[in-house]
Amino acid sequence: MSTTDQNHTARIRALNDQFRVHGEGRGSIALTSGIQALGELSVIKILIAVRDFEAFDADNDPWNEHDFGALDVEGQRVFFKIDYYDRSITTGSPDPADPEVTHRALTIMLADEY
Repeated sequence: MSTTDQNHTARIRALNDQFRVHGEGRGSIALTSGIQALGELSVIKILIAVRDFEAFDADNDPWNEHDFGALDVEGQRVFFKIDYYDRSITTGSPDPADPEVTHRALTIMLADEY
């Protein structure tokens, strides 16, 4: 991977972490019906676990963008995924490394909803 590609990936990763961990940047968070059905206390615990997730590896993060995670919370297998859209949220982002043209959509779901 070229230095330019590495820098591009590092920028995407930093923006994903900034959004997932701190809620900063343009984006939205969606909780599936399965997550919502677990109740308010479980939702809070899941949101905290997603925020604190650091177990990225080659299996769950092959592009090194920190855009996917799989974790267990209170006996539930939970996935999160960040997708990149343009500002109108109608098509893919032209450049996920550019926060001016990207809307990040974080979806949190039960593994069996994937």
